[in-house]
Amino acid sequence: QVQLVESGGELVQAGGSLRLSCAASGRTFSSYNMGWFRQAPGKEREFVAGITWNGGKTVYVDSVKGRFTISRDNAKNTVYLQMNSLKPEDTAVYYCAASTGSSWYIGRRPHEYTYWGQGTQVTVSS
Repeated sequence: QVQLVESGGELVQAGGSLRLSCAASGRTFSSYNMGWFRQAPGKEREFVAGITWNGGKTVYVDSVKGRFTISRDNAKNTVYLQMNSLKPEDTAVYYCAASTGSSWYIGRRPHEYTYWGQGTQVTVSS
């Protein structure tokens, strides 16, 4: 069992930056691929970024490429999402998720992830 707790979401002006953190419990964090998703009101949950268990590969949705960076620190059981040049359309609840098993394949669909955090609100004002 893995518990995930996100933090770092807040209200920020367009063009600003935020860093989200996701702290994981358990000793198996370093064997899980991790992902960040977001969900805006009235919309489906959307894949944002993913990273392999060892940090060796990352993938992003096109809308955040060049602006967001996912990273992880396995010694701290934490995954991060650095978000720069934020836009109002980035407003959403952001969730981190863990996909069990070590693989070079990074899932982009919610059902490919087993454990989820409670989410953190990011609001970008224009």
